[in-house]
Amino acid sequence: MSLSLEERITRLEDIEAIKGMVVTYARGADRKNDPEILAPLYTEDAVWEAEGFGRHEGIDAISKAMVEVARDTILWSLHYMVSPEVTIAEDGASAECFWYLWELAKMPDGDGKPEDNLIGGWYETTLVKTAAGWRFNHVKLCLKLISPAHREWQTLP
Repeated sequence: MSLSLEERITRLEDIEAIKGMVVTYARGADRKNDPEILAPLYTEDAVWEAEGFGRHEGIDAISKAMVEVARDTILWSLHYMVSPEVTIAEDGASAECFWYLWELAKMPDGDGKPEDNLIGGWYETTLVKTAAGWRFNHVKLCLKLISPAHREWQTLP
């Protein structure tokens, strides 16, 4: 199937919009999983899941779980979302997006004190195009590394 110039431009605009969502997701995550930033990225029936962090269905459940993660587990973070790969479905109504995660984080150690950690893995996501734009309807975080850093780093406000 050959796409017209207009269809090809629309696909490129869709890819850029989805890459922008990945950046917004990182910004929200680095602001203690701010639901005002993150919730608009999801469909009402979205699913978010990660081993060790559970599976959460629906915007309210996802928002609640993410706020709890920021309060209890990831006390501070700096997300690097690397090499997003976006595949738009033939009909243009859905997409898949894969990207790598490299994250600096402070997490409680065994005594509950903040400890510097390195986190690595990748995201596998599916999206749908709604009247309001692209939205995640499934986000799966595949964590492959959570490890204390050997030296502390100085974080800035």
